[in-house]
Amino acid sequence: MSHPRTVAAPLPAFDYTVFGGTGDLALRKLLPALYLRDRAGQVAAGSRIIAVSRSVLDLADYRKKAEAAVRRHVAADELDDALLARFVERLDYVSVNATSSEGWSDLAERFVGRGDEPVRIFYLATSPSLFGPICDRLKAAGLVTPAARVVLEKPIGRDLASARAINEQVGAVFAESQIYRIDHYLGKETVQNLLALRFANSLFEPLWNANHIDHVQITVAETVGVEGRGDYYDHSGALRDMVQNHLLQLVCLVGMESPVSLLQEAVRDEKLKVLRSLKPMGPEEVGACTVRGQYRAGAVTGGAVPAYADEPGIPTGSTTETFVALKLEIANWRWAGVPFYLRTGKRLPAKMSEIVIQFRPIPHSIFPGSAGELQANRLIVRLQPDESIRLHLMTKEPGPGGMRLRQAPLNLSFAETFGARFPDAYERLLMDVVRGNPTLFMRRDEVEAAWAWAETILEGWKTQQPKPYIAGTWGPSQAIALIERDGRTWHEDDLSNTPF
Repeated sequence: MSHPRTVAAPLPAFDYTVFGGTGDLALRKLLPALYLRDRAGQVAAGSRIIAVSRSVLDLADYRKKAEAAVRRHVAADELDDALLARFVERLDYVSVNATSSEGWSDLAERFVGRGDEPVRIFYLATSPSLFGPICDRLKAAGLVTPAARVVLEKPIGRDLASARAINEQVGAVFAESQIYRIDHYLGKETVQNLLALRFANSLFEPLWNANHIDHVQITVAETVGVEGRGDYYDHSGALRDMVQNHLLQLVCLVGMESPVSLLQEAVRDEKLKVLRSLKPMGPEEVGACTVRGQYRAGAVTGGAVPAYADEPGIPTGSTTETFVALKLEIANWRWAGVPFYLRTGKRLPAKMSEIVIQFRPIPHSIFPGSAGELQANRLIVRLQPDESIRLHLMTKEPGPGGMRLRQAPLNLSFAETFGARFPDAYERLLMDVVRGNPTLFMRRDEVEAAWAWAETILEGWKTQQPKPYIAGTWGPSQAIALIERDGRTWHEDDLSNTPF
């Protein structure tokens, strides 16, 4: 059943300056997201998107490249030639060298006479090593105003020291309130629904603690390999690329206390408390509670794929992990003794992300053995694909012949319930920057607290080799042992690209 949706109100005019404007992120995600928000009526007249990169292109060539990218990455039924033509007219292009003085005066000319009236946003879709130098040159060019905002893509550094250095350099130019560290997972519809699920329903929050929850599982699985990004990925790995940011942010939303409101810093304050409550891992815990893997040749979605070592850009003998499984604990009163099992990896059997809240079994059964096995309740929040929330309950099978029990799900499918497309995470987050709403962005102290915890794992891995796993499987066998030695199993009965 389709339900009418309220049309979003227009926002103030803006100047979005995208450094890395010819890169994969800009063409695949940012420009399509801005077009879709323009199509929805949220881009005010006079708004501009200024693409910046080192490439020497004239404006006509860039607009052709941008239009082709939007047509490639936006669904056909959402393309409108007239609206796309209007969007393309908003685009400008400037060739700038981030590490020299070349092009900065040309960029500054674009803002002559604009003043502070449009919201001024600088989106740094570049290597983190350029965040500081770009901010310094923005300041030198006179482009940083008190109302300007800067958006930093992940990762913020590769360890605690480099994250602090980046934060210091950017923070010397922009106030913390002007800095938006983006994690697109926080813009996903289902991720935000975690807040509604917990704090808008009296059913769950009284049970959301160690007295009633046995454990939590978070899985973020990808079928792809390094996708031509071998040079970047080999210097990152799965823990830096996924765990330190995406997965720990999901842990925060599952584990946080109720904020006093959704305004400004309240949510981020509570997330920070979770990060600071993560039980530290020493060398012994790293060995017992983490698994790092690297995929070998295999088959994914019906096709043969090479080993990580044979991917383009991967140096011989690389020990970079493409898979991580770990067990962590939030050491506070709400969660003491409840394990959180996390796993993420490339070349796994399915592309999906989900959170599983496994409740404790009932303390005593009144049913005869012939009724069947009683299974504990389970709440499954599917982030992608087919966003949905499922609650597994025990119920009686219909019909005569005595009591026969089985587990069945109550299923809230977003597509079936609301019957409309949901904005992509980048659509929401890009507009939140225009609104000046930092709730779904990471604060400096969050980033540094996450690195402080993750760095102990990286240190413990220096003497470990990644465990091999065949592409198309759920990681190394040690990842199965990680959870099964605790008498639990990974939730995999619905891990496919088919709807619930």
